[in-house]
Amino acid sequence: MTNVPLVYVVDDEGTIASTTALILNLHAYEAIAFTQPQKALQAAEERCPDFLITDVSMRAMNGIELGMRFKDLYPTCNVLLFSGALSTGPLLEVARQKGFDFRILAKPVYPGDLLEALTRFKEL
Repeated sequence: MTNVPLVYVVDDEGTIASTTALILNLHAYEAIAFTQPQKALQAAEERCPDFLITDVSMRAMNGIELGMRFKDLYPTCNVLLFSGALSTGPLLEVARQKGFDFRILAKPVYPGDLLEALTRFKEL
């Protein structure tokens, strides 16, 4: 086993998912990029990540739904959302009413902000 935190990055825009994963891989994380939320869920059956970083606005399943599924199935997985849309407030409120309190970063996500957010999770 390794002490390197495993991160799943999910964004239906492949360039964003792969670039975010690359940045994390360069900074002491093991990051895997996914463009399909269902593929991330399938991969978690084999190996649960320490962190799920997901875009809110995706076609197949929005990131808040994905985050709720991950927290239900894998309570120890930390979920961090990112979004470029201003309309995420109502979706986040629905999640809060169901007992989920997710952190969200605004797109574009700068590497320093992302790394700082992950560090804050590790300190909790």
